[in-house]
Amino acid sequence: MEFRMLGPLESWHGNTSVALGDQQQRFVLVVLLLHANKPVSPERLTETVWPDNPDRRNLVRGYINKLRKAFEPTDVEIETTPTGYVLRVDENQIDTLRFDRLREQAAIALQDNDQRKAVELLREAVALWRGRFLDDIDIDRVGGAAVISPAESYGDALGDLAELELLIGDHRSARDRMRRALPTDPANQRYAELLMRALIAGGDGVGAIRVYKSARTALADAGYEPGSALRKLAARAEHGEPVSSLPSRPGGFTGRSAELEAIEVAAAGTGERRAVWISGAPGVGKTGLAVEAAHRLRHRFPDGQLLVRLNGFTPGVAPMSVSDALTQLLTELGVSSELIPDTVSRKATLYQTHLYGTKTVVVLDNALSPDQIRPLLPETPDCFAIVTSRKMGDPDISEHVRLAPMPPQDASNLFRALTDPFRVRGRAADVAGLVKRCGYLPVEITVAAALLRRHDRWSLDHLLGLLDEQGPLREVAAVQVSYLQLNDQLQQVFRLFGHLPGPDVDLVGAAALVGRDVADTRKLLDDLHEVCLLEEIAPDRYQMLDSVKEFAAGEPPPADALERLLDFYLVTLANAVSLAYPFDRTVQPSVDRTSPFSLRFTREDEALAWITAERDNLMAAIQHPAAGHAWQLAALIWRHFNTANRFADWVEAVASVRADDDYGQAHVLLRLSFASNRLGRHTEALDLAGQALPRWSRLGDLAGEAATLCALALAAMALGTHDEAMRHFEAALAKYELCGDLRGQAHALSMLGYLNEQHREYEVALRQQTDAVRLLREIGHLQGLAHALNNRGAIRQHLGMLDEAIPDHFEAHEIAVQLGDDCVAAYALTNIADAHRLAGRLGEALHHHELASEAAAGVADTDLRARLLRDRALTAGDGGDLATALRLYLTLLDIATGTGNRTHQAHGELGVARTMHALGRHSAAAPHWDAAEAVYAELDQPEAEEVRAERAELTCACGQRSVRSRFRSG
Repeated sequence: MEFRMLGPLESWHGNTSVALGDQQQRFVLVVLLLHANKPVSPERLTETVWPDNPDRRNLVRGYINKLRKAFEPTDVEIETTPTGYVLRVDENQIDTLRFDRLREQAAIALQDNDQRKAVELLREAVALWRGRFLDDIDIDRVGGAAVISPAESYGDALGDLAELELLIGDHRSARDRMRRALPTDPANQRYAELLMRALIAGGDGVGAIRVYKSARTALADAGYEPGSALRKLAARAEHGEPVSSLPSRPGGFTGRSAELEAIEVAAAGTGERRAVWISGAPGVGKTGLAVEAAHRLRHRFPDGQLLVRLNGFTPGVAPMSVSDALTQLLTELGVSSELIPDTVSRKATLYQTHLYGTKTVVVLDNALSPDQIRPLLPETPDCFAIVTSRKMGDPDISEHVRLAPMPPQDASNLFRALTDPFRVRGRAADVAGLVKRCGYLPVEITVAAALLRRHDRWSLDHLLGLLDEQGPLREVAAVQVSYLQLNDQLQQVFRLFGHLPGPDVDLVGAAALVGRDVADTRKLLDDLHEVCLLEEIAPDRYQMLDSVKEFAAGEPPPADALERLLDFYLVTLANAVSLAYPFDRTVQPSVDRTSPFSLRFTREDEALAWITAERDNLMAAIQHPAAGHAWQLAALIWRHFNTANRFADWVEAVASVRADDDYGQAHVLLRLSFASNRLGRHTEALDLAGQALPRWSRLGDLAGEAATLCALALAAMALGTHDEAMRHFEAALAKYELCGDLRGQAHALSMLGYLNEQHREYEVALRQQTDAVRLLREIGHLQGLAHALNNRGAIRQHLGMLDEAIPDHFEAHEIAVQLGDDCVAAYALTNIADAHRLAGRLGEALHHHELASEAAAGVADTDLRARLLRDRALTAGDGGDLATALRLYLTLLDIATGTGNRTHQAHGELGVARTMHALGRHSAAAPHWDAAEAVYAELDQPEAEEVRAERAELTCACGQRSVRSRFRSG
């Protein structure tokens, strides 16, 4: 007999429906079913079914007898026990219990990594549902709130089933299932996500977008925004396939079935962090295994497959920093360079944010240590990381797979797969001896197979004899044999690649290294690629595997070869920077080197693309011991890092760079000062610029002096010494005029205007900003123009010229968007918000504050963050949200304390004081009044007198100076 409660109440005996009597009798049956195989007393039955009429107790026995009669031809019985009535029934005969058991069995199948069995079990479970739980029963008459509906479990089971169907590739079943489910709960984000994934898998991106829009509307009606998973799926549906930086699958991959299974089990597991760490000796095939596993896991992680080479043990290349690794991962996730923050912590936060809500696999290849990869491991449990390293990982990081040399039979199979089968047919013993001579290492076997393929007249015996001649160096026997077969020219090129100062090299760079023309170099590299001694990782870009590179680096390279390559990098970088950043030409270092291989660019985008593609190689060249002009490379690439707001990365890379003369030292010190200032290290910035200035003076370089005076002024301004900052900017303006630098003049004028604005010299400031705008329009310097327009708009706000101010900010915003400069865009948007606030349009102000925060999300600029906090606090205060205003002002004070910026401190102290006063917290406000007045006085700004006057009118504790303040004043 079968009882069904997942829908209207029904009972069946075979194919015959069993009559269950009137509604009262059905209530009694439901109570017994809900307590199957457990006694229920007559009193409890009465209280449950007739809660307001205990006299109905005498009806219980009659209903029990009628039910017994209905069940007579079946194996179901109702026993009478000393404690009540017990419905004796097999739990599989009740659909609710069978539903729970099927879900448990599916979970066990998943633990055993049997996804298809789990799908079958869940399909059987969800098929039990015929409608709403006990659809025709008044729940209040069978237990009310004590009855736990399995409807939520049904929703989970539906989602779990669709998830598994997508994993096994049955996207059509998942699609049809979710199409039926989503209309019953339109705001269910998981249902919408699963349906979108199924539609995308079936190539219906338009349908996925429609689902997203419907879900967004339903969520908006409920007061929510779509989550990151839905937004990412919508972007994927609109823009196509997810990102993948995996190389192609290893050719002829053979064996490693146990290791692959271990990785797949780890990927299917649950926990806060899913990762596997593959360790092993050089050449054992760690990277090949990781790449093969990542390809096999594509169906499980459809939102992206990323790979970053960490160079932990790459000869001649410094291990990749965590900062650089995060930058590469963010770039591959589609984050533009301008949006990538400058600090490691902010990068890591942005990286985890982009992974959240996705199913992404990340391969971290050639890790130096657990510390290098900890910030790179995905934190969301829906993502997975595969780490490779020569060292073992820490047990808290991941599952561990120790990769040994291949089993003999797998090694033989790999060799056969990579060679002509006719040449090794019937030679099983010889093949076994050959792969044993290769140490059962995949790299060695691959090179040996390539040798046999290339030399079609060689016998297997001949190859084996050559391997035996190499003596005890089994781990490099095949590489050494292959090397010895090369002619002198190829051997020289091979050795040069062993000393490559970077992870890879393009064809033109290789030509410079080799000292031959591009056509000849291509032929040489093709020959090395043919025998697997070189890998082409992208069209005309080459890389040598670490274990091969170690062998190649055995002899020192000719000094002129590395000099040719470094000259190529230096001259080409100078050409690219000159075109990409034309307004920096006056402060770019001169390059006295030449290179017949250097590239010239005709378009700005080409120049920028080359800098981006070669950035890692350029940074490696800067740190290479043979780089005699490292400081020039560092100074030239500075603007690239500055534009991308990656100051900390640049400072870290050039920390060891030393210049021998005033000229080089001045260039490096100047850029270190600018970087330190942007990082909030203003005292350090002031000292660095102070060291640079006398060097420029001794050189008689007016442009260098002017730029350094601006660096001094920026640091002084941040530290609150405005008079000193004004003197430096005025001196810089004079020097810019002497050397005819219009862009420099405009910058100095705009900064003077900003300082005059702070001291309420608004008319003077407006003239200076207007002059700056005119000069910048004249020379077409859009980025500077956007800054000057923002500054002029702010002054117009002070003068009450709101109708003239907002267009300035809008134009600045349009330029910033055109340039992709999110920092300037955020300044423009917060200025627009401020204008709306002053006009009393608080709704518009809040809207533009939100837009400004979105624009600034990936920008590591402490000044910008402080400004956004101050402006949002002002709007919150004007809107009566004093608690929010106070929180924002206190955060602003934290930033000011960390950076030492006195202007931000003054704004924060005064904001806290006024807000605490408005909240009635007068005693707590008094020290902040004191501090605000003191800082404004130090800055010699008129706000100091205004604060004193404002306090004088207060009769509360806010008007009473603290003891320390009175002592300081007296």
